[in-house]
Amino acid sequence: MTKTSSFTAPKGVPDYLPPGSAEFVAVRDGLIHAARLAGYGHVELPVFEQTALFARGVGESTDVVSKEMWTFADRNGESFTLRPEGTAGVMRAVIQHGLDKSGQLPVKLCYAGPFFRYERPQAGRYRQLQQVGIEAIGIDDPALDAEVIAIADAGFRSLGLDGFRLEITSLGDETCRPQYRELLQEYLRGLPLDEETQRRAEINPLRVLDDKRPEVRELTANAPLMIDHLSESAKAHFEQVLGHLDALGVPYVVNPRMVRGLDYYTKTTFEFVHDQLGAQSGIGGGGRYDGLMAELGGQPLSGIGFGIGVDRTVLALAAEGKSAADPARCQVYGVALGDAAKAKLVALAGELRAADISVDLAYGGRGMKGAMKGADRSGAKYTLVLGDRDLAENTIGVKEMATGEQRSVPLDGVVAVLREELGR
Repeated sequence: MTKTSSFTAPKGVPDYLPPGSAEFVAVRDGLIHAARLAGYGHVELPVFEQTALFARGVGESTDVVSKEMWTFADRNGESFTLRPEGTAGVMRAVIQHGLDKSGQLPVKLCYAGPFFRYERPQAGRYRQLQQVGIEAIGIDDPALDAEVIAIADAGFRSLGLDGFRLEITSLGDETCRPQYRELLQEYLRGLPLDEETQRRAEINPLRVLDDKRPEVRELTANAPLMIDHLSESAKAHFEQVLGHLDALGVPYVVNPRMVRGLDYYTKTTFEFVHDQLGAQSGIGGGGRYDGLMAELGGQPLSGIGFGIGVDRTVLALAAEGKSAADPARCQVYGVALGDAAKAKLVALAGELRAADISVDLAYGGRGMKGAMKGADRSGAKYTLVLGDRDLAENTIGVKEMATGEQRSVPLDGVVAVLREELGR
């Protein structure tokens, strides 16, 4: 009887395996590359932090904190939470290690990795989600807002994605948000909202405008909007951001009803939307968070950043019938006919890899037919064929897989030949 494993991945946690994992890696690395071109340095953060960090930083009224966090107590009874988002952890690290006091502002950081939210799994919504994010901390400059947004836009386009749109708005600043909050609360108190929504309106009335239920959206259709009640300074900031985006050639749509799911956003707020993904249409977003650093015990410095869903970007590319990955597993595939030839090919593979050429070999003593099937499946551009006769003549067969043409090359010169033809 064959013994099979009963172990499976946790519900809502996807595995990425070859060959599909190549698409995941291409998307993640492409998005990060766009940030590095703008001078963002890598930061690696813990996957769990003190629960209070997210309660204070993200906001206790948010669904993330109230419903979706994976929280546990350690052996000493201290409460920790698997990170649901990246900004609070980055800010904690900046404060703890004094990066904001280095004199080099803004502090520009990028990161990639898993984040965790306890919610009902569905396509594009996982309990372990993968994100790429950037944060620019310490400077309040509309040009910096535009840079952050343009990096996300450039990252998507570098992958070949184009069926998305950028939605943007302003959530005001400390000079106009309190007055707008009172105005919105007064409006919401006059609506026949259910008890839970009324409670939410008292804690954070903006969250009510983000309610996706049709009956709530209908009731709030004529609610006052923040963008119509901006202070002169907040309005000027927003207009400058849009002007910079125009200069950068980044298209956008102003969406006055946009409300992001985290409490710390102020002023510039944005989301990238892909309508071919159905209900989970958001593929990334972010905004400015001018009060977050002070809230977490640091200096009263501003910041702006974004988080992009790697999983959802992969799905968006598939919806457009596109791929960002190179389907080839290697550039060169080696086939040895005999033990002496295999020993030589193993050494030759090491030389080629040292020359930055990816190489795989036909292992296990398969015959010529089986080995060539392996070469086809590898996607290699060239296959090297080496037998006893070739060894005696100090040559090796180089087969170009696209045309099927094979030629003999001096064995001691094949590395140079392949480097030239592969541009290495």
